[in-house]
Amino acid sequence: MASESDVSNITYEEGHIENSRGMKLFTCKWVPENQDPKALIFICHGYAMECSITMKSTATRLAKAGFAIYGIDYEGHGKSDGLQGFVNNFDDVVNDCSDHFTSICEKKENRGKLRYLMGESMGGAMVLMVHQKKPDYWDGAVLVAPMCKIADDMRPHPVVINILTKLCKIIPTWKIIPTNDIIDLAFKVPEVREAVRANRYCYKGRPRLKTGYELLRVSSAIEPKLQEISLPFLVLHGGDDRVTDKSVSKLLYDEASSKDKTFKLYPGMWHGLLYGEPPENIDIVFKDIIGWLEERAALGNSRLEKELKAENDIFSNK
Repeated sequence: MASESDVSNITYEEGHIENSRGMKLFTCKWVPENQDPKALIFICHGYAMECSITMKSTATRLAKAGFAIYGIDYEGHGKSDGLQGFVNNFDDVVNDCSDHFTSICEKKENRGKLRYLMGESMGGAMVLMVHQKKPDYWDGAVLVAPMCKIADDMRPHPVVINILTKLCKIIPTWKIIPTNDIIDLAFKVPEVREAVRANRYCYKGRPRLKTGYELLRVSSAIEPKLQEISLPFLVLHGGDDRVTDKSVSKLLYDEASSKDKTFKLYPGMWHGLLYGEPPENIDIVFKDIIGWLEERAALGNSRLEKELKAENDIFSNK
């Protein structure tokens, strides 16, 4: 986690928004002081995690590099409303993120800025679905060990899926899906595992029935549409990841229609690339992420050029 000395020259703010279902959702942002941000980055956390604590070090690194970072805790996650660990409908959560992120982009002071999405694990699936809602809106994405397909050897038998579907209607919130301890599998550094377990805003029980079903449904929905991914992206995966499948990230890279796409595989690294590895490994990962972002921020893009030209034309005609 980032220390106070790490966050000098960065303004951190917390807030809340109300979604379409009347739930109060926690939001946060890290903005570099005394400079215009190079771009806006919207971070999507993983399953059972949250933004303001576990992703603080990630946001701080990016803000120190000159980017403005915005996060949101999903329904049932972190400091937001809802039963902890429970997602009734993943599409609703996608809409929450899309609505919040686009509202920030449309503020007058942000109209001329590049917009990037960044997600880890389940947050990677969130990023892909937010992109699919508005394919031409986002300027790029960073996908860290994304959950964008259920690996073949992990996919439940159709009979099991059928039973799961029926039980979801009866006992949706029950914590009865048997899983290994994901914290032990995700984070290589013991101190990070302890910090996650001590974080009361992280859900640590077994997956709730409907939540597990939604993750399966979403993964199955994304898989056949990988070729529809058209925005520039960087996908990163640890070579020894046992939570999400590195071959699926390679499949995303191969199948996506994006003309600008990069795949990075880190031999020996685990699932938690952003904050679960030793410092020297995290430095390698962020060097790649920040380098990729800075290169594209410096180049700009046609979407931004068209919007700025349209605004100038309107101003000239007044």
